[in-house]
Amino acid sequence: MSGIAWRALSFTALSPGELYDVLQLRTEVFVIEQGCVFQDMDGSDAQALHLLGNTDSLLVAYARCFAAGVKFAEASIGRVITRQSQRGKGTGHALMRQAIACLFAQWGPQPIRIGAQARLEKFYLQHGFQVAGQPYIEDGIPHIEMLRPV
Repeated sequence: MSGIAWRALSFTALSPGELYDVLQLRTEVFVIEQGCVFQDMDGSDAQALHLLGNTDSLLVAYARCFAAGVKFAEASIGRVITRQSQRGKGTGHALMRQAIACLFAQWGPQPIRIGAQARLEKFYLQHGFQVAGQPYIEDGIPHIEMLRPV
């Protein structure tokens, strides 16, 4: 996917406008589109490295990256999201490649654990993740833990 400018920023490096764009996109997809009422602002944003993918001034892709020991014993990636207008164009795959590279650049190559929406299992398998647990329900949505070995 070309045309996307990728930046990885700490929480304190996010401008108020960037933070607003992140929260707006997360709300658009996770709350409105997926019809899931949940506490998106979970107190973890300050510990995350925020990966933003913009085309021009529009945020089109986003993920949070965490060091080992924050969300799971292993490093992790979460809040993986692409704007609806970008789906089917390879943006999600570009986002995952960038997120993995970003995490490795920040904390070194290591296993990565995610709590994936079960419907996206095949997507994550394409990025080296393997099922690593039983399905579970989180915020009314089926999920599965997956692990990407080094």
